[in-house]
Amino acid sequence: MSDKILLITPPFTQLNTPYPATPYLKRFLKQQGYDVFQADLGIELINALFSQDGFRDLFTAIQANTDRISPNSLHMLRNEQHYLETVDQVMAYLHFQDTTLNQRICSNTYLPRASRFDQLPDLDWSFGSIGVNDRARFLATLYIEDIGDLIKDAVTPYFGFSRYAEKLGMSAHAFAPLAAALQQPGNIIENRLLALLHAHIEQQRPGIVGITIPFPGNLYAGLKCGQYLKKHFPDVIVVVGGGFVNTELRELSDPAVFDHLDYVCLDDGELPFLNILRSREREQITDALTRTLVRIDGKVQFINNVQGTEPTSAETGTPDYSDLPLNSYLSLIEIANPMHRLWSDGRWNKLTLAHGCYWHKCSFCDTSLDYISSFAATPASALVDRIEQVMSQTGQTGFHFVDEAAPPALLKELALELLKRKVGISWWTNIRFEQAFTSDLCRLLAAAGCIAVTGGLETASDRLLKLMNKGVTIEQAAKACGNFTGSGIMVHAYLMYGFPTQTEQETIDSLEIVRQFFLHGLVQSAFWHEFTATVHSDVGQHPENYSCTIRSRPADGFAQNDLVHEDPIGCPPQVFSQGLNKALYNYMHGIGMELPIKQWFDVRVRPVSIKKDHIQKAISKRPLPDGDRLGSRIVWLENRPNYVPGNVPNKGEFVLSTRQERLTLAIDAATGEWLTNLFDRFTVHSTKPILLDELRTDYEAQIKADFGSFLRSPVWKTMREQGLLLI
Repeated sequence: MSDKILLITPPFTQLNTPYPATPYLKRFLKQQGYDVFQADLGIELINALFSQDGFRDLFTAIQANTDRISPNSLHMLRNEQHYLETVDQVMAYLHFQDTTLNQRICSNTYLPRASRFDQLPDLDWSFGSIGVNDRARFLATLYIEDIGDLIKDAVTPYFGFSRYAEKLGMSAHAFAPLAAALQQPGNIIENRLLALLHAHIEQQRPGIVGITIPFPGNLYAGLKCGQYLKKHFPDVIVVVGGGFVNTELRELSDPAVFDHLDYVCLDDGELPFLNILRSREREQITDALTRTLVRIDGKVQFINNVQGTEPTSAETGTPDYSDLPLNSYLSLIEIANPMHRLWSDGRWNKLTLAHGCYWHKCSFCDTSLDYISSFAATPASALVDRIEQVMSQTGQTGFHFVDEAAPPALLKELALELLKRKVGISWWTNIRFEQAFTSDLCRLLAAAGCIAVTGGLETASDRLLKLMNKGVTIEQAAKACGNFTGSGIMVHAYLMYGFPTQTEQETIDSLEIVRQFFLHGLVQSAFWHEFTATVHSDVGQHPENYSCTIRSRPADGFAQNDLVHEDPIGCPPQVFSQGLNKALYNYMHGIGMELPIKQWFDVRVRPVSIKKDHIQKAISKRPLPDGDRLGSRIVWLENRPNYVPGNVPNKGEFVLSTRQERLTLAIDAATGEWLTNLFDRFTVHSTKPILLDELRTDYEAQIKADFGSFLRSPVWKTMREQGLLLI
């Protein structure tokens, strides 16, 4: 057997950036001396389909059977020639290879248009008069989505740009429906996929293929690849792992799954994959396996003979993006919202700051699983080393830190290290809206390149947040969001409805809270999802603590994660789904925030019980005065100021030259000289940083005056406004 390893990501995850699972595993296996190649079949498939040759084949296949397709699809078929003439240019534009096309795309005569263009937003409001590049990418995205609708209608209902056959993977308690789907004749999408896989196998000649399945929308395509390999390359060993596998397939018992693969790895994949390789080399097929499911004598067995030690963070922490076609990813604008676009726009290097979640207490989360419960942070210096390595490899300075929740303390140290080493990046990450995110910390993060954060506002109800063990209140979340947005950092909120015992009143009030968050600019985008109990969450394991019951779940040998819960106290969440989402869509476009909440719903709902100024009062509360923050470190973000003696005895000027302006402040000579002598300790480069309490002691010893009066002085207040932080 060949010792070459091929790692693949099956369709589909994201079109704008690689999913990081195979880059992490490749780096680790290369360090162990293995020959590894990786491929993103999702982006390869999209680029093959969305080309003149791909469109020609697509339209030919559809024209052969037009009996049951929609009028919208027929309209697109009649415009076949226009699509063939434009697709290569549009794709080049979305690859940033031909940005001169923007004016033609923005015209009303260049792109063929179907139903996605029927309800265009106000483009002038969304992009202004000079945002022609973004306007063009938005319109080009609609063009791409029109073709996606055509494929879904006329070729396969499985198709989606960030998923494929997702419904088959969601809550798939039994494998039989998937097995039946896998036996259906292939369509043009799947045939193209398998042709790409075949080409990689012929070129790389691997002995083992690893397939990551992070989401339900990758499951079918991943199994399709395994099925093809077992049929046409039976000597190739097929290993699967990833997020979906770790959460859904822990109780896998149906042996038929192994008709399409050889091994299923759980949790962190490095050691299980390494031990599969070692077991094959020693011809000891099962003895050395770790956290691995395998079929033996017709039955599925879980083997966890721990051989070796878990790899250290130094061995697994830096992804290797080589082999991936980084210039072939697409930058799309799916919605005219500056925060929401980050998921589809830009080629972000994905990196983790820490393993697991430092809080790991939320009752709706899979806190019993290792990827949540096992928290381990990485030192900031090592993180910046990794950032520099990835930047050097990819040539990209944008980073998405894909943590479950990035710890505030670690983010502070990371920001200081980035500033100290003058590493200029743009980055965003997921956080908890907790009180540790003060205005000063948010300003520090912004100075270090943070452009956006995402976090869970969840039910926007203090009672339910407490029941969830979320560890934050609405007031704390509002203040944190205000601190982020006040520092120029965009905020996205994850929202939840239908949590056990949530009443109609709480549901309506939660939408009013969300409205007020948008009204005051505390968030720029958000997303609702309906609560689902899971096997690995506290709600799923202890439903009695949440006044609900769990229906007995079928034990059909395949996926076991989502549970059906019965909530005798709470309201039926489906009644409110459409109204919640309709309101949110409009809020994200700056529309309808003055409308009564009841107008978003088709059913009669209770009046809002939350006061209109509820969030305004929360964010208007004064922060802790500087005099009560003596344990904070002082950090100055701007240029070193100068003290200039004046013409009047014992008087002078303190000159601040920031990036935007030059300020001159009157100051007494003793204070000016004292402050100037200490300023080197305020910088991020200081080897001896100073705390505010130390500054107080020194001030009172040197100046022999009340430190409180200095904190109230124009000099101190101006420095605080211009870049002096207490963190």
